[in-house]
Amino acid sequence: MTDQTTVCRRLVGRTAVITGAGSGIGLATARRLASEGAHIVCADIDEVAGKAAAEEVGGLYVQVDVTDSEQVEALYKTAFDTYGSVDIAFNNAGISPPDDDSILTTGLDAWKRVQEVNLTSVYLCCKHALPYMQRQGKGSIINTASFVAVMGAATSQISYTASKGGVLSMSRELGVQFAREGIRVNALCPGPVNTPLLKELFAKDPERAARRLVHVPVGRFAEPEEIASAVAFLASDDSSFVNAAEFLVDGGIAGAYVTPV
Repeated sequence: MTDQTTVCRRLVGRTAVITGAGSGIGLATARRLASEGAHIVCADIDEVAGKAAAEEVGGLYVQVDVTDSEQVEALYKTAFDTYGSVDIAFNNAGISPPDDDSILTTGLDAWKRVQEVNLTSVYLCCKHALPYMQRQGKGSIINTASFVAVMGAATSQISYTASKGGVLSMSRELGVQFAREGIRVNALCPGPVNTPLLKELFAKDPERAARRLVHVPVGRFAEPEEIASAVAFLASDDSSFVNAAEFLVDGGIAGAYVTPV
């Protein structure tokens, strides 16, 4: 992992809007982008966690339901009105509830709820962030997909997998559509990460966790800070020619046929 004391300052003066900023990958990214000089807007439905994150990084907290178009529109307006630009949109909020399982057992309500939070929210965030970036003639959008968008799993979470595939395809299309306006859109595809979401899921089913861990070539799950480092790269000018990409940060999972023993 990157030693935070040696982080460079690539994002000084830029405004980053992070959804799901109260915990996990979102919180780690808020810390990382702040350390690189960005103004951070911490968006989260959880007021306690979101406020704590914003206070820690010296940023602004906005409570938002990412499935509500008016609230998402207000989020980016607040970011612009406060800091004068919207340079980075890290659309990261998502859920993985236990009732999203095999297609044979997952009900329609569970399917729809995951699609709304994981996919529709990214559509709304991109829709409302893009006009600010168009006016500026620059911007970086990073949408959290997943390695499951490019692989199949026998331990299925059918709606989660489908939603992340949608995020990947949408990010690719937006990256192509807006490339000549100075806007880059990339899909971050993390492998399993030690976040509260993953820990809760696997605590309820240790056998599923063990089955998945064996497929990770490096032999462990990622830490949130490792994913945050990838976000910082995609947010910065160091990735100026990275666009419409499927950016895997998965410890080699997607490249593995047989893992080491």
